[in-house]
Amino acid sequence: MSKTQVDTDPNGLPQQGRVARPVTPPRVSARRRRPGVIALSLALIAAGGAGVAVLLLQVGNRTDVVTVVRDVQVGQVLTEDDLGKASLALDPAVKAVRADNLKSVVGKWAAVELKPGSLLSPSQVTKDNLVKAGEQLVPIGLEPKQIPATALVPGQKVQLVHVPAQGTTDTDKTSGATPQTIDGRVVKASGAAPGTGIVVVDVATAATDGPTAAAWEAAGTLRLVLAAPDGD
Repeated sequence: MSKTQVDTDPNGLPQQGRVARPVTPPRVSARRRRPGVIALSLALIAAGGAGVAVLLLQVGNRTDVVTVVRDVQVGQVLTEDDLGKASLALDPAVKAVRADNLKSVVGKWAAVELKPGSLLSPSQVTKDNLVKAGEQLVPIGLEPKQIPATALVPGQKVQLVHVPAQGTTDTDKTSGATPQTIDGRVVKASGAAPGTGIVVVDVATAATDGPTAAAWEAAGTLRLVLAAPDGD
């Protein structure tokens, strides 16, 4: 049964002669649900939850590793004072010495120069002294044109070649002879010096050859040649 509305005067009494009008019910707008929007919302919520889960997992899976806390030169023996520990979310591709193996690297020699704040990897240390008993260390300065394009790394085998200065008597006598050579091994190579570009290479030679190599270096008649990878 429909409802009707009766006009009244200010006193609330029905006014005569006026026809009552039906009351129109209010319009209720119904929102149309969109399945696509709902699905997208659920997917975003799920993705956000997965991201939080991964983050929490990474934070939880931290690894205690060994770090370098002081400058360590090539060939220097590592001590506990040179090393520290840190807890990191470590990528599996990064090879680092675990903190529980710190004792195993103490007493070994640094195969490369170590800088504070870096992680220590197994390849950066060696159990073999780079300068062995019966050897001497000869520093050799190489000008930019004498530096091999191949990077000089510790342990690389080289030959020190004696090249007499041009115009000397030695040059005339040995022009057709095989030059003198000394076998050596790279212990350390510095960076290029600012301005000159000279690189200093520490080469380990037999103790009996050290003085000769030093004399060639002082006279400017020494050249460094890379040996074959197998040392032949």
